[in-house]
Amino acid sequence: DSVCADLFPRAKQILLPSDSEAEVPHLQELSKPSDLPPVGQFSQVYWPNQCKVIRDRIEHIDWIPTTPEPMYTPTGLEMMPPYQPPDKGTVVYLGEEANTASCFMYSQVRGLCPMKQVLHQKLDNTLIFEARFESGNLQKVVKVNDFEYQLTLRTDLYTSRHTQWYYFQVSNTQAGMPYRFTIVNFTKRNSLYKHGLRPLLYSEADAKKHNVGWRRTGNEIKYYKNNVGEGGHQYFSLTWTFQFPHDRDTCYFAHCYPYTYSNLQEYLVDISKDPEKSKFCKIRILCRSLAGNIVYVLTITNPPESGNDTKRKAVILTARVHPGETNSSWIMKGFLDYILGNSHKAQQLRDTFVFKVVPMLNPDGVIVGNHRCSLTGKDLNRKYKCKVKKCYPSIWYTRNMIRRVMEKRDIFLYCDIHGHNRKQNVFMYGCERKQQPKAPYLQPRAFPLLLSKNCPDKFSFPDCRFRVRKSKEGTGRVVMWKMGINNSYTLEASICGSKLGWRQSTHFDTKDLESIGQHFCDALLNYSVHNESYYLCLKEQEKVVRQQTKVKSEVLNSDLYWDS
Repeated sequence: DSVCADLFPRAKQILLPSDSEAEVPHLQELSKPSDLPPVGQFSQVYWPNQCKVIRDRIEHIDWIPTTPEPMYTPTGLEMMPPYQPPDKGTVVYLGEEANTASCFMYSQVRGLCPMKQVLHQKLDNTLIFEARFESGNLQKVVKVNDFEYQLTLRTDLYTSRHTQWYYFQVSNTQAGMPYRFTIVNFTKRNSLYKHGLRPLLYSEADAKKHNVGWRRTGNEIKYYKNNVGEGGHQYFSLTWTFQFPHDRDTCYFAHCYPYTYSNLQEYLVDISKDPEKSKFCKIRILCRSLAGNIVYVLTITNPPESGNDTKRKAVILTARVHPGETNSSWIMKGFLDYILGNSHKAQQLRDTFVFKVVPMLNPDGVIVGNHRCSLTGKDLNRKYKCKVKKCYPSIWYTRNMIRRVMEKRDIFLYCDIHGHNRKQNVFMYGCERKQQPKAPYLQPRAFPLLLSKNCPDKFSFPDCRFRVRKSKEGTGRVVMWKMGINNSYTLEASICGSKLGWRQSTHFDTKDLESIGQHFCDALLNYSVHNESYYLCLKEQEKVVRQQTKVKSEVLNSDLYWDS
């Protein structure tokens, strides 16, 4: 009956053992995965039974703005609407309490009945909301007045936490009217919405008439602590004003550019149908997720002339362990577009390395619109040390695949691609020992420094970190490093944009994100062949280390240090 219970219904957690095999009742009905995915067609998309979804598949066109879109500049006059209890307005959209089930079965996407919807009369100008589609997230909408709506996001399934990702549809629009949306149940004190991030808007009418896709929207943007609080918990609101471009349009809002599991499958089908790419890119099933969705693994390398490629080192790339970090999938797409291309550099990379790529580690979370977790209600990027195969299959099989690769060949580099919700720019986390190996290619700072040279307007080397924190010991980056992969990284890309060079205070678009994947390939090639740019980076790195050592020595010898 409390306000907080209204925002976050109590969840029945699924308790899982940490380091032993577990019997998970809802897995008993799953069929054994096959070795090969369906060629030239989509695999079924599987949902938890309690998720009621519409039959329509949502599709968006690709479009890039002609100039980078600027971040929002606060005026100091932004309003901070207070939280409105349900009895103060009209509930116009209500999703099911998707986080209260103690166990779940699985269904295909077709033929499910709808969630509770509010019906609208013909002359009613109330906006119609919808989020019962792949990757959609919206729990409840309260109409405050004709042009103001209060929104509540759904927490990650089987949790009462993790509200960040949103993606929903709005129809029955009126053009030119001053609407205000306020999302009221964020839990993070810090947000890029405080630093210029603007929501994304997609208009079906603009896509059809003008070939315009996702674009930034919003004025009077404010992220603030709201008047909801209970049991020591604090909640934060995001509010913005905007105008719809057309009457009776269907529009979408999103936290970042959506990239769904179906988008990935469509991309992989195109590769499998390409007679050239399919010669050096083999698509296989790594495993199936808890819901039965395929987790794909790609092996990319040119066929060796001698028939024996064991001398080639391996490069491992993974992405989308956190479903709401959709920008990681766009970076992965840029990487794959490059490495599967016919350029001389792409050929050289395929001649040099064997690439093992897992483009989507958490398909279940992506499908249901989670921000961070899988269907266990757990963060998979803290489970790389865990031995529970049935609960975290994609993580277990990825780690096992990497171990098998290490038995045949050296692994040159591992990288897990993420999005970051609190920092600008693109940067990397690495792992550094107190005493580094003498071999230059084992120095963890060299590759990020090369990458920063390739895209200085987006990638920030000063934002990179190489300390291994205890709280990160279960992450892919740290576990792979401890398994013996010296060049083990997390690549982080801001959900917002850049603070660097001519791109300062502008948002990243999908082309920017894809370019990061392409620059990654260029840096990898420079790193592997040790060309002139590589050695220049090493010299620069040595100079920086000497300066840092000198500063540290001066601080230690100063009176201020010993007095503090």
